[in-house]
Amino acid sequence: MQQLSPTLKEISLHGTKSFPCAFYQTRSVGKGTLVKHHWHDEVEILYFFGGEFRLEINMEQFFVHTEALYFINPGELHSIYKEQAGSPGEDAVVFSLDILSFDSYDAAQMQLIQPIRNGNMRFPRCLLPTHPGFLSVRDAFLDTMQSFGHRPDESDVPGNGAVTDDLTNQLFIKSSLLHILAVLSSYRLFTPTEKNLDKRVEGIKTVLTYIRENYKEKIYIQDLAEQVHMNEQYFCRFFKKSIGRSPMEYLNEYRIKQAMRLLKETDLPVMEVCLECGYNNLGNFLRAFKKYTEMTPLKYRNDSHENGRRL
Repeated sequence: MQQLSPTLKEISLHGTKSFPCAFYQTRSVGKGTLVKHHWHDEVEILYFFGGEFRLEINMEQFFVHTEALYFINPGELHSIYKEQAGSPGEDAVVFSLDILSFDSYDAAQMQLIQPIRNGNMRFPRCLLPTHPGFLSVRDAFLDTMQSFGHRPDESDVPGNGAVTDDLTNQLFIKSSLLHILAVLSSYRLFTPTEKNLDKRVEGIKTVLTYIRENYKEKIYIQDLAEQVHMNEQYFCRFFKKSIGRSPMEYLNEYRIKQAMRLLKETDLPVMEVCLECGYNNLGNFLRAFKKYTEMTPLKYRNDSHENGRRL
């Protein structure tokens, strides 16, 4: 799954420019948020191989208790919460449909790939072991993983994803993904997209985008509520029900994630990091940082650099 990103609608490239496809593994010892709310224009296939998870897609919750495959369509807002400490993580392949497109406008291009790209056709939400096509799709998913050079039992893949520029690997990956599409199609699991977009989902995406673009400035509840034309009280209830935390809690957490990124990737002094992330008071910043990370900014920076040297 995705690394912590400075954006919610991801603008980072999945894979390489010439082959936009990447493999991710997400692991965490304790329970809690495994992947924060975000969305992207690529298709994502998630593989849960056990444990207890809560997957939220477009504000609908799915509880994962067994081995399962889930499909994220382009533009869908999603997050993953780990319900039980000690549960394994999840694996994901994120890919642009461009890598499966054909120059010749054949039936696959016209009736499946292009409609998915245009948002007129969607993947099934999930595939469980009880479905007759599950094993074939799962095995193709695992073949994709191996084509990135990783074994199914490998747990130390870096969080920024595995990519490949190797021609043979790319051919195997394309073949495996097309096999998945073929199996899903054979069971008629692709369905037309409902045209009535959920305005609540679009509203949340609007607010998250506003936070992403303005977190360096002062942001008040009124500013966020105005983005979706709600009064402040109703907006706070709406946001917390959708995201699981209050707007200010989410904003502070987002700002701290940006501070963590700057501390790790730059040599900016702590005070400049504080100001860059929307805090005008160093004391408030230090308290918020310690609340979310259980350490000071300097300790986080030192630990990050030390871990980087070990790698």
